[in-house]
Amino acid sequence: MTHLLEIKHVKKAYGQKVVLKDISFTVPTGSIVAFIGDNGAGKSTTFKSILGLTTIDDGTVKIFGEECVNNSETKEEIGVVFDAMNLPANLTIKQINRVYNQLFRAWDEENFKRLIHNFQLPLGEKISKFSRGMSMKLSVAVALSHHARLLILDEATGGLDPSSREELLTELMNFVKESNRGILLSSHIMSDIDKIADHLVIIKDGEILLNEAKATVFEKFAIVEVNAEQLTQIHDEWIVAKRNDGSRYSVLVSNKDALPDAITSSELTMDHLSLILTRSESK
Repeated sequence: MTHLLEIKHVKKAYGQKVVLKDISFTVPTGSIVAFIGDNGAGKSTTFKSILGLTTIDDGTVKIFGEECVNNSETKEEIGVVFDAMNLPANLTIKQINRVYNQLFRAWDEENFKRLIHNFQLPLGEKISKFSRGMSMKLSVAVALSHHARLLILDEATGGLDPSSREELLTELMNFVKESNRGILLSSHIMSDIDKIADHLVIIKDGEILLNEAKATVFEKFAIVEVNAEQLTQIHDEWIVAKRNDGSRYSVLVSNKDALPDAITSSELTMDHLSLILTRSESK
């Protein structure tokens, strides 16, 4: 199977408010796809659409080649971590282990205990006493311990200190090294995305602004600072996004090698890329 997740022309509105505007992207096997956007851009609605937690108005969502994810076997192959913890707060980790050992046919108790040890989480303390960072680490440990093929992670590194984030990112990279696995990852921490993602999908106001391999973006794209006259020298098809900074423009171009000699580009970073796309003018 080429794609673990395939979203095609998905549209969603709540009354008169259009939340998703004909969005399409995929999560291929062996990939970590970063899903980037400001709060309210449409990320949460996209996640809910993928998991069947909300209905879509048009388009298709396929997981493992199938449109329906309601059967238990398919659900077991999806690991989910949302920003808000969804584990029973009155249980301890020891109790969580026993519960999920019954719920999941493929529950990997040995791997779960390894992750709990590596993440330095207390076995006997109720989850209600956990900090946000501890809760996120526990949620990730659960998601990685039932032999899922697809992980859907919403701000999974939120609330973690740099050392814990590094450890968690390493676990995620190891996860996709196994055959036929992939990750859809949402994060506001651009350094995390820069480290582990190999594909970038950026959404703004319910529209996909960028859907490219990260290597292609950093090889061919650039941000240039130009005045109004220089802006006219850049072909429209090369302009991915632009932002007016008073008398000058910041412009993201998709073909830096084709720029006129008089226009010089600056080094592209994940922070700059995210900022110009999420703060850009409508084309």
